Amino acid sequence: MPLSVPIRRSWGRKVASRSCDREGGWNGRRRRGVGSRVSARELKLSVLDLIPVRTGQRSADAVAATTALAIAADDAGYTRYWLAEHHNMASVASTNPPVLIGVLAARTTRIRVGSGGVMLPNHAPLVIAEQFAALEASAPGRIDLGIGRAPGSDPVISALLQSSGHTSDVDTFPNNVTDIIKLLSPDGAALSLRGGQTYPLRATPNADGVPTVWLLGSSDYSARLAAKLGLPYVFAHHFSGEGTAEALRLYRSQFQPSEDAAEPRTLLTANVVAAATAEEAHALALPQLQQMARLRTGERMDALPTVEEAAATTMTAAQDAMIDRMRGMWIIDEADAAARRLRELAEQFDVDEIMVSPGASAHAGDPIDRSPARESTVRLLAERLLAPALVG
Repeated sequence: MPLSVPIRRSWGRKVASRSCDREGGWNGRRRRGVGSRVSARELKLSVLDLIPVRTGQRSADAVAATTALAIAADDAGYTRYWLAEHHNMASVASTNPPVLIGVLAARTTRIRVGSGGVMLPNHAPLVIAEQFAALEASAPGRIDLGIGRAPGSDPVISALLQSSGHTSDVDTFPNNVTDIIKLLSPDGAALSLRGGQTYPLRATPNADGVPTVWLLGSSDYSARLAAKLGLPYVFAHHFSGEGTAEALRLYRSQFQPSEDAAEPRTLLTANVVAAATAEEAHALALPQLQQMARLRTGERMDALPTVEEAAATTMTAAQDAMIDRMRGMWIIDEADAAARRLRELAEQFDVDEIMVSPGASAHAGDPIDRSPARESTVRLLAERLLAPALVG
């Protein structure tokens, strides 16, 4: 029988210095009040990418297009570039964030690269800790570990991913998160063996830095847990746009300072398509909106359609109604208006960083290994929202 080896956990972590956070930014500034406004130079932009696979693309083409997009975001002054985890989807190639993070970190120079997120029910905590310790060693000071609780797939794939018997439900998820944090730390973890013995364990032999750990979520549960653990928190505003204010209120009011964050630290995600005109932006967004409608009505999803294919597609009345609702939640507009709406979103929820999921599809004649419209969204927003010193 296997040994029972629970990891010894410490909940009373030392509070971090308020002089500088792990990403090198000033972290002792006075917190803004609820009614305050984010100035033009304070707003940060980041990217969330699922690596869409469109008609005619191979996985290699989609990864090449994402690499080009990451380089564009790096050049434009974005803060971080995160990769989601989804499985067995014909239109999504982001199946293994740690591998893809290594690829993008090697091809970029400044931008932080991370997971948005690693879905912990699919993985053993030690494996995640070792993977991200290795990534941090290869790109020091540039790695984020975003952790989520959803499986990122259907029940069949979830069962296959968890065939080793590892699961992470509501009861075990908090302990698994703290296990990862402890394993990544220079001191490592201590496993308690039968007979009173202890077994020291580290994710890497001699770390001189650790990834920044973020907790991802779209519910009050994740907000409360992030606050209790003293972790930075990402609210998935792009899912539905609902519950954001209450989740952030809970997180900020219940936050307990820790080594990972001396004060509450949040960012929001948003689906965005920006173009030269609003009409063009809506045409570019339609393929992805159709895909989401198919997903939410249980219909099979194939490769992401091109703009031309989407325009020629007839959806059901229910799907059309769903697309109309999602249009209202996305930011789809000409560039100036899109930038203004992003700033208003940041002001509404008092955050100084927005993570953009660029939802533009491609035209039929676009290069197969690039996503010109997604790159354009990233650049147009940077030109209007990021400080000139950051952009170059």
